[in-house]
Amino acid sequence: MAALVIAEHDNATLKGATLNTVTAAIACGGEVHVLIAGHNAGEAAKAAAAVAGVTKVIHAEGAYFEHGLAENVAAQVLAIASNYSHLLFPATASGKNIAPRVAAKLDVAQISDITKVDSADTFERPIYAGNAIATVQSADATKVITVRTTGFDPAAATGGSASIETPAAAADAGKSTFVGSEIAKNDRPELTAAKIIVSGGRALGSAEKFNEVMTPLADKLGAAMGASRAAVDAGYAPNDWQVGQTGKIVAPQLYIAAGISGAIQHLAGMKDSKVIVAINKDEEAPIFSVADYGLVADLFTAVPELAKAL
Repeated sequence: MAALVIAEHDNATLKGATLNTVTAAIACGGEVHVLIAGHNAGEAAKAAAAVAGVTKVIHAEGAYFEHGLAENVAAQVLAIASNYSHLLFPATASGKNIAPRVAAKLDVAQISDITKVDSADTFERPIYAGNAIATVQSADATKVITVRTTGFDPAAATGGSASIETPAAAADAGKSTFVGSEIAKNDRPELTAAKIIVSGGRALGSAEKFNEVMTPLADKLGAAMGASRAAVDAGYAPNDWQVGQTGKIVAPQLYIAAGISGAIQHLAGMKDSKVIVAINKDEEAPIFSVADYGLVADLFTAVPELAKAL
């Protein structure tokens, strides 16, 4: 029995989500292999080989893998899937794009968003916006799994010495082509990997106030910036800042929520944070139910004072 982790990478380095997925694969038992499907991705393959717990890296090389198109990566996974009992993907935009294609072609049920491995065939996953945990058992010969990365600690990026194999790559599926990308530039840490996140809600009232009040605090803490769905929908913050069930799932060391009431879908995205600080003038706000520290105060006074004190 062996597990295959489908790595996320930029052809030079591994994305952090891959390390969390390796931890989940190790918990499944047996050997852990990592697939690097990329273009000129030798450095990413070397990085994968150094990850603790990985016993083999499969490096599939092809220009059509450069941008991680789901159709091509899925074809590569299917080409070697018969060698594995578990196929694990990070539950990111990329992983969620590829995994269903693989599961459909293998005619198996996908096991989505797992947060714990109970045994080789039994897993736990949140349902009802995280208000309940379902225990799922699969009898499929091949388990296709997406891993909620906040549920697993990252594997050590060094200490491993896996072998690297370079088999013939699967052919270009020819179903899609990469046209271009428009990526928002941000000097702050990546939201899903940040150790500290400062989030604002609809109570800030405008994009100008959001920037004026929240940015100094984030700067002082070296934090990533997040926002509630209501703040994003109102145009106060960009879409890629949204934290919650319909945004990004985060679990930083410190999460500061200012002017966020705490809708269920928002709590589902951040309640696994190690320390949660809530600032809200409504003492009945649901956010206080998950907060380690709560301050009932006007955020327009409290947040600048906090930033000044730092």
